[in-house]
Amino acid sequence: MDISGLLLVDKPLDMSSHDVVDILRRKLDIKKIGHAGTLDPQATGLLLMLISRQATKRAQLFSGMDKSYQARLTLGIKTDTADHTGNVVEQFKVPEFSLSDIEKAFSCFQGKIMQTPPMVSAKKINGQKLYSLARKGITVARNPVEITIGEIKILAINLPHIDFQVKCSKGTYIRTLCEDIGQKLGCNAHMNGLRRTSIGQYNVDNAITVDKIKQADINDIAQEVIKI
Repeated sequence: MDISGLLLVDKPLDMSSHDVVDILRRKLDIKKIGHAGTLDPQATGLLLMLISRQATKRAQLFSGMDKSYQARLTLGIKTDTADHTGNVVEQFKVPEFSLSDIEKAFSCFQGKIMQTPPMVSAKKINGQKLYSLARKGITVARNPVEITIGEIKILAINLPHIDFQVKCSKGTYIRTLCEDIGQKLGCNAHMNGLRRTSIGQYNVDNAITVDKIKQADINDIAQEVIKI
């Protein structure tokens, strides 16, 4: 069967993006499969899987699209990875912030802003991925880059936790955004949950789960593939 195109997959927790690639390769018996934008194992949500050599050649087109996320930040705790999996490096008492205080801090991150990539990222400096250096305990200087936050909205507040959704440009790191919001509030923070809900016009609501991929036959999966 000739299967070629885009498959929307809802990645579960504790699975790498490459794990999803491997599952599809075995299921479809197709070697040339990739994805347009990695999700960390601790994150869930939308992966755009590119199936066939022709489709993978267009990865850059899809990876450059705006992305939307739902995230949770936890105030008062700074970690060495900027998320809940890291080691705690600083702790602060969380004040009884008002809604206005929190909304004011979040509003500072609307529009075009400068953001410093985290050490725990796949960004390369001098040919080396930052996360590879971080695993060796090496920290290097990173230049801030301009990103765009198209929309940021608070969903729920249950201090020290704040749930929010954000629409952002390529190259935005949500873990860094959580840290920066915590610093703006004066008590630091880390990311305590992340789900990608959309990439461009593609939404996770229309994605197939990994469990369904494992259970489905090839014909069922082929029907989910979008021609590009």
